Amino acid sequence: MQGELLVTHRNLPHWELGGSTYFLTYRCAKEVILDEAARSIVLNNWHHWQAERYLLHAAVVMPDHVHVLITPRADGEGGWYFLKDILHVTKSYTAHEINKVWGRTGHIWQDERFDRIIRDADEFLEKWTYMANNPVKAGLVQSPEMYQWLYQNPDAWLEEKKSTGQRPVPPKGNA
Repeated sequence: MQGELLVTHRNLPHWELGGSTYFLTYRCAKEVILDEAARSIVLNNWHHWQAERYLLHAAVVMPDHVHVLITPRADGEGGWYFLKDILHVTKSYTAHEINKVWGRTGHIWQDERFDRIIRDADEFLEKWTYMANNPVKAGLVQSPEMYQWLYQNPDAWLEEKKSTGQRPVPPKGNA
């Protein structure tokens, strides 16, 4: 997939280009609200795979949805980890773990996702800032730093540049 644009469809179109950085959003199933334990499971899972499958720039786990800013890593076979595979593992594992904690079965996540290829430094910063301010805008906290299910890694872009010599673009100052 390196250098080749892959376009797939469900209800929404999904565009993937090896080496790109993405803004992802996925939502809870109807009538599912993530409590504190569930939000921790989701955020911890995003941390778990970041060294191997993707570079995690930022993530925020809200009560009814998740936003992530990632750059998939090379898969060792001349391609890149696909978003569908990254999200399948993430959504499957977290649904299983959340259901176990809640003592229930059933869907946790909607099937569809929203994804967008980040095109430049301004868009990267805009998505980063949007994610950081999401809990504030929702009235959950007074400032982004107070929200424990917000992860921001301003050094991630340096790691990516070191390993690939290219993108993603850095955030400008603190979000």
